[in-house]
Amino acid sequence: MTAELLRTRRAERAVHAHLFLLAGQRPGDTHAEALTDAHRYGRAAEAAGFDGVWMAEHHFIPYGVCPSAVAFAAHLLGATRRIAVGTAACVLSNRHPVALGEEAVLLHELSGGRFRLGVGRGGPWVDLEVFGTGLDRFRHGFGDSVELLLRWLSGEPTVAGNARFPFRPVPVVPRPRSRVPLWVAATTPGTVDLAARYGLPLLLGLHADLAEKAELVARHARVATAHGHDPAGIHHASAHLAQVAATDDAGARAVRAGLPALLAGTREYVRLDGAAGGRRDPERYVDHLIGIHPVGSPRRCREMVARATALPGVRHLLFMVEAAGGRDATLDTIHRLAVDVLDLPAAQTEPEAA
Repeated sequence: MTAELLRTRRAERAVHAHLFLLAGQRPGDTHAEALTDAHRYGRAAEAAGFDGVWMAEHHFIPYGVCPSAVAFAAHLLGATRRIAVGTAACVLSNRHPVALGEEAVLLHELSGGRFRLGVGRGGPWVDLEVFGTGLDRFRHGFGDSVELLLRWLSGEPTVAGNARFPFRPVPVVPRPRSRVPLWVAATTPGTVDLAARYGLPLLLGLHADLAEKAELVARHARVATAHGHDPAGIHHASAHLAQVAATDDAGARAVRAGLPALLAGTREYVRLDGAAGGRRDPERYVDHLIGIHPVGSPRRCREMVARATALPGVRHLLFMVEAAGGRDATLDTIHRLAVDVLDLPAAQTEPEAA
């Protein structure tokens, strides 16, 4: 598929290209270096012409050393002028939805509407113990959290609590002038159904192939329709690993060499219930990701992006560009993805000096 045809298809369907950043700590790097590099990648994305940057959030593991995607987003919003900056995703099981809602409205208003809020349930990790929310909140409280957060972001002048978060009506301050955009990270049918009931778009993860994502989106459309929402107006986001190289083999080699060290950080998750955590075979998982995502030559990457662009209901593609490891390699991938694959119009401003 030519760059011109890909650009035309993206324009026809108004599909937006973003970066998805982990800020993972690699061997030999400090936490500060990982965060500084991620911030540099965000500024490079604006200069390269991407539409936005979305930041992951993790606690107590080197796979991602950003504990507050909202705080990171605030810093990046202040360092950029054009791009949207989102969270992919804030762990709602660890947070009070009103506190998160207040921060989201604050960034929404200060940035002129450039902030995007994505939330997820998270996992049954020790985070729940540290923050005092517990397994019951994780297992049974996500729906109540989303419901309250959505009302806080809606523009209503006052909001009262619900059964899980009981409190008297209070003024929404600051009150958003327009509804703050909200996405829900979903990997299971139950979470898809929850998002669909409220007409909220999905954040679809890296691990799922296009057929799996299409199935989740189709389910979402059925449930959303049953609850009075028009699926055509719901714009989902889909995350994809991206690694551009001279050849397909060179791209695959770069990912196989760099990604396992990043994925090793997930082994440090500690389950709160004491059960043994799942352990993927790292080599098989890396090969799975290479097979389903734009990894390799510009030609293959364009073909894979075109397939992702054709996903029904998906209007935002989030590209994870840190797989090969190393600052220079990641910056090169950002540049080549923008120029050789997506044919993005470069912004007029250059990224600030580090």
